[in-house]
Amino acid sequence: EVQLVESGGGLVQAGGSLRLSCAASGFTFDDYAIGWFRQAPGKEREGVSCISSSDGSTYYADSVKGRFTISIDNAKNTVFLQMNSLKPEDTAVYYCAAILAPYYSIGYYLEPDALYDYWGQGTQVTVSS
Repeated sequence: EVQLVESGGGLVQAGGSLRLSCAASGFTFDDYAIGWFRQAPGKEREGVSCISSSDGSTYYADSVKGRFTISIDNAKNTVFLQMNSLKPEDTAVYYCAAILAPYYSIGYYLEPDALYDYWGQGTQVTVSS
């Protein structure tokens, strides 16, 4: 019943753009923070960006700062990740996740200590050079 579904991945040339979506069903974001993570073959999963559904606070990994933008549409229960100036190093499976977030600053939700409640299945992003 509870699901997060990512979409919008695909193949793009370096310098191009993609917009990822994460749609929630079975629950509403409300008091959750929503994070985007990515994992490339042979590498650990890394946090990319996160957003608070309550106040709209955002946080970005240094590797994507200035290129990616996270946003939320509370009415549609959907979060987005606008990815511009893509690099081959951005190639990975991108996952959306949700975590109850009533007490911590937004940056906490990309730290390893943050244990997310729900995860999507992921969407592949491939950037060619």
